[in-house]
Amino acid sequence: MPERHAVADLDELDRAIINRLQGDFPLCDEPYAEAARELGVDAGTLIERLRKMLAEGVLTRFGPMFQVERMGGRYLLAAMAVPEAHYDAVAQQVNALDEVAHNYRREHELNMWFVLAVETPAAIADCIARIEVATGLKVYAFPKQREFFVEMKLTV
Repeated sequence: MPERHAVADLDELDRAIINRLQGDFPLCDEPYAEAARELGVDAGTLIERLRKMLAEGVLTRFGPMFQVERMGGRYLLAAMAVPEAHYDAVAQQVNALDEVAHNYRREHELNMWFVLAVETPAAIADCIARIEVATGLKVYAFPKQREFFVEMKLTV
């Protein structure tokens, strides 16, 4: 049975922040001040709300998305078969790495899927090796064959 998560108790401002900041983040000297102005609050309030939502797990990540290949790096989809009894501990180990961009649980033999983003093509093998040594589990690598752009925004 899929794991159930509690529904977040978001107020109107939290919802406005999530909806506004899913794209077109201001590119200027003071982006938080500009985004806050658009939301009718000050930059300190905006940053405080973002930190709170991150700490509570409402948001799992807040930051830019880069096309790492254009900068010489690489993305890679990876998966692991993690014993259920160790899933949370392994997830913490994997998520602690700066190279891990996303991590998702799946209902499959390969139940942990994550994206690695590294600075150089050679760094992929090193990162995979570090994960395998730390967890004692095999990492299955699925290199990108083709890229698709899907601009998904979730209105809350």
